[in-house]
Amino acid sequence: MADSPNLPVDLSGVSESLLWNLYQRAAEASRRDAILRDPKAVELVRLIDYPFAEKFGKGKLGQWQALRVLCFDQQVGAFLREHPCGQVVALGEGLETQFWRVDNGQVRWLGVELPDIVELRGQLLPDEEPRQRTVACSALSEEWMEHVDASDGLLLTAQGLFMYFQPEEVHALITTCARRFPGAALVFDGVPPWFSERTLAGKMKTSGGYASPPMPWAIDAAEKDRLRALPNVAEVSDLIPPAGRGLLRGHVYPLLNRLSAVREMGLTGLPLQRLCFGHDPAAG
Repeated sequence: MADSPNLPVDLSGVSESLLWNLYQRAAEASRRDAILRDPKAVELVRLIDYPFAEKFGKGKLGQWQALRVLCFDQQVGAFLREHPCGQVVALGEGLETQFWRVDNGQVRWLGVELPDIVELRGQLLPDEEPRQRTVACSALSEEWMEHVDASDGLLLTAQGLFMYFQPEEVHALITTCARRFPGAALVFDGVPPWFSERTLAGKMKTSGGYASPPMPWAIDAAEKDRLRALPNVAEVSDLIPPAGRGLLRGHVYPLLNRLSAVREMGLTGLPLQRLCFGHDPAAG
């Protein structure tokens, strides 16, 4: 990690959203009663010269973000218990610090990001283990797939990524992954249609003027049916975030999340999915 504080960071559009994610995660991790332990994220916010609070507010969505992150961490942890030496591919990794939260000392980690973000990540979160590797390219490119080794098991993750793609791009990427990595699984999140529509209309803004980038891809029951119909997609299932802190996050929302319709509406958190590929790439 960078030794000098106050590293200027100037990002815009979709790339700037990674700073929002980092800030919310760090805001939660800074609490004494935090549900997420993420000292790397806390340190990054201290090191980066960026008006986090001015642009993003006081971090009131920290727990909301942390529960989403914990769901991904749980999926990675479950995968590593079954495949200790398996490979995890983090698509659109941004400034995510998941490797340090879930590392079992054996996992092989492949991050995929755009070249300018890889350069920034190299200054702040350089690969510290020979088991870590970062590929500089779009997640939509097949270039990163040449670096995948699924011999000991493979899990693909996409945190806060697919919603920024066009629907046909999401479908094409999943179709390619299903063909090239039979037997693997993909964990990802999305936004409900109403949320997508508000971002497309420029209506998702903070009091500091930060506007969420357009999110053209949304997920609901109909979209999940479309995903199930893609070649060699064997299963699409909902993931339920863990219980959090307080009455709403700790008790009410976990009860509501038992209802698929509530999960798809995204009122208690963004929809989270696990998709499994069949073992026969020619199926479907």
